[in-house]
Amino acid sequence: MAVPNLTRDDAAARARLLDVDSYDLRFDLTDGEGRPGSGTFRSTTTVRFTCREPGAASFVDLVAETVRSATLNGVELDVSTYTEEGGLPLPDLAADNTLVVDADCRYSNTGEGLHRFEDPEDGHVYLYTHFEPAEAKRVFACFDQPDLKGTYEVHVVAPFDWQVVSNTGGRTIEAGPAGSQLVHFEPTKRLSTYLVALIAGPYARVTDCYEDVPLGLYCRASLAKHLDPEELFRVTKQGFEFFQRVFDYPYPFDKYDQLFVPEFNAGAMENAGAVTVLEDYVFRSRTSRARYERRAETVLHELAHMWFGDLVTMRWWDDLWLNESFATYISTLCQAEATEYTTAWTTFANTEKAWAYAQDQLPSTHPIAADMVDVAAVEVNFDGITYAKGASVLKQLVAYVGREEFLAGIRRYFRTHEYGNTTLADLLDPLSEATGRDLTEWSAQWLETSQVNTLRPVYELTDDGRYASFAIEQTAVPEHPVLRRHRLAVGLYDRGPDGLTRTTRVELDVDGERTEVAELAGHPVADLVLVNDDDLTYAKLRLDDRSLATLREAIGTVPDPLARALCWAAAWDMTRDAELPAREWVQLVLAGIDAETEISVVQSLLARVQSALTSYADPAWAETGWAALADKALQALESAEPGSDEQLQWSRTLAAAARTEEHAAVLRGLLDGSRTVEGLTVDADARWAFLNGLVAIGAAGDAEIDAEAERDATATGIRRAATARALRPTAEAKAEAWHRAFHDPEIPNAVHEALVAGFWHPAQRELTAEYVDRYFTECGPMWARRPGEIAKNAVQYLFPSVVEERTLQAADRWLGQEGHPAPLRRLVSEGRDGIARALRNRARDAAAGA
Repeated sequence: MAVPNLTRDDAAARARLLDVDSYDLRFDLTDGEGRPGSGTFRSTTTVRFTCREPGAASFVDLVAETVRSATLNGVELDVSTYTEEGGLPLPDLAADNTLVVDADCRYSNTGEGLHRFEDPEDGHVYLYTHFEPAEAKRVFACFDQPDLKGTYEVHVVAPFDWQVVSNTGGRTIEAGPAGSQLVHFEPTKRLSTYLVALIAGPYARVTDCYEDVPLGLYCRASLAKHLDPEELFRVTKQGFEFFQRVFDYPYPFDKYDQLFVPEFNAGAMENAGAVTVLEDYVFRSRTSRARYERRAETVLHELAHMWFGDLVTMRWWDDLWLNESFATYISTLCQAEATEYTTAWTTFANTEKAWAYAQDQLPSTHPIAADMVDVAAVEVNFDGITYAKGASVLKQLVAYVGREEFLAGIRRYFRTHEYGNTTLADLLDPLSEATGRDLTEWSAQWLETSQVNTLRPVYELTDDGRYASFAIEQTAVPEHPVLRRHRLAVGLYDRGPDGLTRTTRVELDVDGERTEVAELAGHPVADLVLVNDDDLTYAKLRLDDRSLATLREAIGTVPDPLARALCWAAAWDMTRDAELPAREWVQLVLAGIDAETEISVVQSLLARVQSALTSYADPAWAETGWAALADKALQALESAEPGSDEQLQWSRTLAAAARTEEHAAVLRGLLDGSRTVEGLTVDADARWAFLNGLVAIGAAGDAEIDAEAERDATATGIRRAATARALRPTAEAKAEAWHRAFHDPEIPNAVHEALVAGFWHPAQRELTAEYVDRYFTECGPMWARRPGEIAKNAVQYLFPSVVEERTLQAADRWLGQEGHPAPLRRLVSEGRDGIARALRNRARDAAAGA
C-alpha cells in the first residue's frame, strides 16, 4: 500500500497559503450495536481555515478505506478520484473555508494511526493513537504538518464501559446510540496535528494531582496489579516542580495523563496532556534500578516536551532536535537534581552519548539541525544524533555560556513563541541576547556539521618524570574535516589510599589541531589522564599508553562513577575504532566490572562485551571469550548479594553467554527449580531469558516453548514466544521466522519486533549464512509493501549478521542499483558500515593473538 509522503517544499507552500482555525472531530468506535468496532471506524472532520489567495487550490491529507462524502463551503466535492497518495484535492478556495469530510478509516496493528489491540488474557479491546511524524491523516482529514496548528474539539462514540481520553480534561458524557456513550471534550489549545490524542478502552485508572493540575495513570486492566502509581506520581511531581521553576512558565495544559499502552513503537509520545507510554514500563517481573532510572528519564522527557515541542513546536522536521535534544538534556538535568537518580549524568555519558557516537560515525550521519526533505526521511531520523548528540551539545553550550544565562534565553524563547512554531534562528536569538554571546559560530560548528572529533592527550616528559609539555590534539575524519571549539576539563588521576583519584583539574577551551595546556607543564606525570573530565564536551577520547596500563590494573578503584564511566567509554571507543583489540576490551571489563557500582553501567558494559564477542573478536578466539564470560557470569551470580540488581543482571548474562552443557545445565536447573540461587527470583521474564538461552544452543525446543507460552498466556508471553521460536537453531525455524518477518501482513508490530530480534544469534553462524542474498533480494519489495515501523525494524534487525567480505559485496551491489528509496538506502548503508567495521576489528584482534 502506497503511503503519502509530504515533501518539505509542498508543506511550505501549503503553509504560505493557509492558516488553520479549528477542527471538530467525531469518531464512532463501535460496531453500531454498542460493542467495540473492528476493521474500520467512522471519522467525520470539520476543519475551518483561511486562504491568503482566494481562488487557489490546495489539498487535505487523508488515509481512509472509504471517503463517504466531502463538502467545501457547502459544495459537494468529487471524491471518486480520491487516492491515499494524493489526499483530497481542494479546488477554488475562499478566503474563509469550512471543509467537512466523512470517511471510514482503518484500525491498525502497526502502532501507527489508531492502533487496535485485543488482550489475549481477557479479550478486552484497547485503542490508542500515535501520529508522529505524520500519521494523523490515518484517523481524520487534516493538514498533517507541524506548522499548521489549530484547536481541536473531539467527540467520541464508544462502548459505555470504556475510558475515553483525549488532550483536554474538561468533557461531558451523554448516552450514545445502542447503549454506547458519547463523550464531548472541550477544545484544546493550538496544537500540531501529530500531538492530538485519542485513547479508549477499559483501561484501569489511578488519579492524583500536582497543585491544580489533575494527574492520571492508565494501563490495561490485566496489568493493573503491576502498576506502581506512588513511584510514577512521585517522579512526575518532581518533574513538575523542577520544570515550572527553571522555565518560569506554568504547565501549559489543563491536565496530565500518562497512558501505558500495548504494542507501542517507541518509549513514549508527548501528546499534549495525554502522553502514551510503552507498557513494558509497567514492570511485571523483578527489574533493576537501571530500568527504573530509564523509566524516570522517559517520564521526565515527555513532561519536558509539554514545553519543548507542544507549547513551542518546530516549523518543520529539520528542527526536530528543538524538541528531542532539549527534552533529553533537561530531563537528565532534572533527574540529577530533583530525583533520587543523582548519578543521571553518569548514565547519560555511558548510554546516551555512546548511542550518539555510534550513530554519528555511520555513513548516514547528519547535522543536528538536519536536512529533512520529506516525511519519509523524518521517519528514520529519530536517532542518536537528534536525541543524544543534541543533548550533549546543549550540555557543552551550558558549560560555555553559563547555566543561568542559558535558562534565561530559554524562558524568553517560550514567552515569545508560545503555541507557535520555530526554527533554529528563533532559538539562537534569545540565547544570544541572554548570554551576550554571538552563537553564530557555535551553531555552525555544532549544529550544522556532522561527525565527531577525537581528542588525544600528547605530552613529553622530563628526566625526573614531569610533563615537559602537555597538549590536546584534535582530529576529524576526512569526510567531515571540521575541527570544533570544545569547552572541557583535563583531569589528572593518581593512585593512593583512596583509589585512583583526581589530583588536578584544568578547564580550558580546546580549538584547532593542537591546544597547549600550559598549566600542566612541570606537573608530575599522572597515572591516568582523562581528557573531557566531567564530560563537558562531545568528543571521542583516547587514552595514552600509561593511562591504559593503569586502567587494566585499577579501573575498579576509580571512586567517581562519572570518571569511571568516561574511562570505560574511552576504552570502548578505542575498541570500536580497532585501536584496542576486542579481546583486551573483554579482559578489561571482566577484570574490573566487580567494582562497578552503577547498575546502568554494568548492564551496558556486559552488552558491549557481547557485541565485541559477536562482531569484533577473531572467531578463532571468540569461543574462548564466550566461555570466559559465561564462567564469570556463573561465578558472579552465585557470589552476588542475594536479591541485588547485580545478581539479576548476571543471571541474564549467563543466559545469553551459555554455550556448553555445563552452563545449559545451570539454566535448566533454574527453570525447573532443581537449582536455586538465594535471592534470585525466577519470574516470568527470567524464565523466558533462561529458556531463550537454552533454545539458542539447541538445549530446548518446541515442547518447552509451547509449555512456557501456555504458562505465560499474556501479550508479553506471546512476544517472548515469538523470539524463542525465531531462536530455534534449525533451518525450518529460520525459514518460518524469515517468512513471517517479510511476508506476513497480519503480524502486529510488537510481535514482529520480537520475532526479528531472535533471528540472528552468534552461535548459529553457519545456519543463517544463506540469508545474505535473500535479504538483498527481498528488502526492497517488503519496504514497498509495508512502510513504517515494521519495515524499518525488518531492514535493521535482519541485515545480515554475517561478518564476511561477501556481505559487503552484496550490499555494494544493492547500493549501486538505482531506484531504492532514500530512507531504505540509508538503513542498508548503515548495516553495511557495521559489517565493514566488524571486519576491521576482527583483523585487529586476530593480529593481537598472532
